[in-house]
Amino acid sequence: MKPRRNKKRVPSFRKLLRTSQIKLDNKLKNKQYKQKSAAKKYRKEQKKLREAVRDAISRKPFPLEECKKKQVAGKYKEEEEDALPLDMMDEDDLKLMEDLAQKASFLTRDLSSNEPVHVKKRKHESVIEKYEKVPRRMQTEPEKELIHLLPIKDKSGIIPQAVEKPVLNVAHDEEEGTEEMEEGEDSVEEPLPVLTPEEMAAQRRQKLQERKMHIAALASAILSEPDNNIKKLKELRAMLMEQDPNVAVIVRKLVMVSLMEIFKDIVPSYKIRPLTEAEKATKVKKETQKLREFEEGLVSQYKFYLENLEQTIKDWKQRKLKKSNVISLKAYKGLAEVAVKCLCELLVALPHFNFHNNIIVLIVPLMNDPSKMISELCFEAVKKLFKQDKLGYASLGVVKVISGLVRGRNYDVRPEVLKVFLHLRIKEVELQKDSEDIAPKKKFMTYKEKRKNLSRMQRKWKKAEEKLERELLEAEASESKEKKLKLHTETLNIVFVTYFRILKKAQKSPLLPAVLEGLAKFAHLINVEFFDDLLIVLHSLIASGDLSYRESLHCILSAFHILSGQGDVLNIDPMKFYTHLYKTLFSLHAGGTNEDIGIVLQCLDVMFAKRRKQVSQQRALAFLKRLSTLALHVLPNSSVGILATNRIFMQMFPKMDLLLDNESQGSGVYLPELDEPEHCNAQNTALWELHLLQRHYHPTVQKFAAHLIAGAPTEGSGALSLDFSQRSATELFEAYCMKGMTFNPPVASVTPRRKDTFSQMDSFVDEELNKQLQQHISETVVHKSLDFAKHLKETSLS
Repeated sequence: MKPRRNKKRVPSFRKLLRTSQIKLDNKLKNKQYKQKSAAKKYRKEQKKLREAVRDAISRKPFPLEECKKKQVAGKYKEEEEDALPLDMMDEDDLKLMEDLAQKASFLTRDLSSNEPVHVKKRKHESVIEKYEKVPRRMQTEPEKELIHLLPIKDKSGIIPQAVEKPVLNVAHDEEEGTEEMEEGEDSVEEPLPVLTPEEMAAQRRQKLQERKMHIAALASAILSEPDNNIKKLKELRAMLMEQDPNVAVIVRKLVMVSLMEIFKDIVPSYKIRPLTEAEKATKVKKETQKLREFEEGLVSQYKFYLENLEQTIKDWKQRKLKKSNVISLKAYKGLAEVAVKCLCELLVALPHFNFHNNIIVLIVPLMNDPSKMISELCFEAVKKLFKQDKLGYASLGVVKVISGLVRGRNYDVRPEVLKVFLHLRIKEVELQKDSEDIAPKKKFMTYKEKRKNLSRMQRKWKKAEEKLERELLEAEASESKEKKLKLHTETLNIVFVTYFRILKKAQKSPLLPAVLEGLAKFAHLINVEFFDDLLIVLHSLIASGDLSYRESLHCILSAFHILSGQGDVLNIDPMKFYTHLYKTLFSLHAGGTNEDIGIVLQCLDVMFAKRRKQVSQQRALAFLKRLSTLALHVLPNSSVGILATNRIFMQMFPKMDLLLDNESQGSGVYLPELDEPEHCNAQNTALWELHLLQRHYHPTVQKFAAHLIAGAPTEGSGALSLDFSQRSATELFEAYCMKGMTFNPPVASVTPRRKDTFSQMDSFVDEELNKQLQQHISETVVHKSLDFAKHLKETSLS
């Protein structure tokens, strides 16, 4: 039987047809890998040989005779004296000596050494001996690889074609390896060149530009095809750990912002839930599997990104540095600010996606941060979230975390944290509006379109189908409205629990103004069971005298919001609140308290316009007179708001025109300094302030004063324009605000008749003198009227 030869066969054409391209590629890769491994092994052996030769050259061998000459002569004499003659040795010892004499190792052994015979030989073997003991291998030529070409068809049949592929030159690779090693040794020995500051700056710019281009390339690839390039998110996120100290801070900031924008673009409009074991086990289509892999990768990378942002903020808060010390502690603040910005953007942009509650837990405590920039960023983000949240899920989550934060810090938080509640979208009007917005709008065909495009039977079916769709849409709208009402109720309960805790346990806390302001806004939504206790608490706060004027106004506004809503059924007399407001009206002036007039106008609207049946005529007359006097020493926007309120009084309550008559009505004298509006005899005075206001420098104040002097008519020459009559007092107060220290509306420029500059200056001086004179006259009239009133009071008492 002939031995089988290891001759490589040339594959037939049919076999080539059966073999797929993938298998051929795999075979080619395996052959290349074998060739590379063989070349690598050969290079290792050559390297060992070179090391052995270098070691042999460094060591100099010593002959055996020289070692013997170095021994001391006395030693040999002592050994000869100590040696025993052969006739005195035992038979067993003599036999052992004869056996040892027959071994070559005994003869060739250095007798001068004191080591035992069976010592390990490896201990004294040199590198050359080790190399000599390694078995040699014949260097065979590497197998020639064939490249299969298209076959040729001849008369005899199909002839396969193949060409030899050139093999890599192993010797050339070895020379290159040795050259690289020598270059590496030279580079280690040579010291690094010292760069100038200009060269270092240029090198830093070049590195930064390279990183920017790499970030841009990765981001554009992800945004163009998110499904296929989801793995590049990991590569981009890895750049958050940039280790080059020259560009680490800027690169990390750029990567944070880039990832934030990428997630805002590629995140789907639904929440991704984890798959169950049963869903993972079932077989699905390739498209479904691809979508699952994309969603899983997106959620994991998003989670890791949020963890990186959180860790950056924690490191800055705890003043910790990483072990590498790539970034200084000072630069960590800038990184933390960028991380907070990214979290705030994701909080507002992705309220529906995964880990939104985790972002809320990170952002809410930062609202109480000592850094003003970071706290303002978080405030604005939460405000935007409240304003755009129609359903209420995100708002409920934020309110829960804020309530826990206030309670956990023992009410030691900034007042702005509670003022965020004022931006909640919880109003009955907005509920109806939002339900209409949320309900999907379906466009149905008109009758003409049906007649034109459909047959009689199709129209009949279409009518029944549209009827069913309308019913379904109504059901969806009502269901969403019920969900929203439920969420808003739960949110308000948490808000009121927070407010009531502060009113009960921390009445002297700086959070009290924010609590009173919040109660004033949401008081109409409080449960009726709390009304009595809440009104008692509010009145006790006002009577204590510990509150500022603005806080007392919020107490009054909260009380009347309660009484104007569901509190109509309660038999409560709010006279003490009327008296407090009437008593403190003259605390307002054109200085810092001018901004509080907006709250006063809201209080007057709730106290008189919405409760006109419970207000007596004497009370209305007293407030009308005091408000007219107040309009003389406040800013123009406040005067416009007050006169607009007086206009509502004169149109709403009868017999208000008594104050436009000079003759007194009834008995008694008007007592302007009395703090009781019911007993000040306001019917016996006149609104002489309107004549002064009619000469006011502000044109809108002049119009309102002339309108009130005419009796506030709704029609005729004395009526106001629609622009003024249809706007509330609060809107007019805000419209003519003078925060920019400019005239509102601006003063029209007067064209001088003469071009002479001196004549222009003279006319300007004359106008200024006239204005000052009018102001002086108005002040003297006010003082004289007050003196006259005091004089009348003294005479009446005497």
